[in-house]
Amino acid sequence: MLKIYGVYRSRATRPLWLVEELGIPFEHVPIIQGYRVPEPMAPGARVNTLSPEFLAINPMGSIPSMDDDGFVLHESLAITLYLARKYGGELGPKDINEEALMVQWSLFAATSIETPALKISSTIAGGKQDTEEGKTDIDVSARLLKRPFDVLEKHLSKNSHMIDGRFTAADINVAEVVRYAQGHATLFDSRPALKAWLESCQARPGFKAMWDKRLAEPA
Repeated sequence: MLKIYGVYRSRATRPLWLVEELGIPFEHVPIIQGYRVPEPMAPGARVNTLSPEFLAINPMGSIPSMDDDGFVLHESLAITLYLARKYGGELGPKDINEEALMVQWSLFAATSIETPALKISSTIAGGKQDTEEGKTDIDVSARLLKRPFDVLEKHLSKNSHMIDGRFTAADINVAEVVRYAQGHATLFDSRPALKAWLESCQARPGFKAMWDKRLAEPA
């Protein structure tokens, strides 16, 4: 059986959202980040990303990881693209060109959007958005996001989704990165196509099912 390692409050949301969309059976192994455990290496501590049991699966100690009947894979975007190709149907690539486009958009999100978007998310989550330091961090991050968000706006003003006019794993990978910046409304209010696309992705039952499980986890 397919196993996905990692708590919902992590990048594991990407493959966990996809398996909700696919409706395939899987076992969720809620490995938590070591930094969230007071004494991660203490005897009796909850199994976490620093635990020998998990390091035997992923020596990097990062989540998520996946075990699909003995095939072990790490990195959330790679896991999602693999699952889409193997189980995805309409959510997976129809041919090699679509597969390349799914990789392209996923890497675009990871390399051009994720770092500044995460800075916005962490600043807001830390309650620092109204401090001078926080305002500066958000302003700098928003400037860094201008070009990639404009690229997405242009693409989505002509296309309903990332690929071929249908919802695919590429939408999941990109949406879950773009979500980190969602707390800074100005970025989206000036880009209506991007805003509408993200809202439509998050209105899907698969996302809602994943998100409800994320909210049920301790913060």
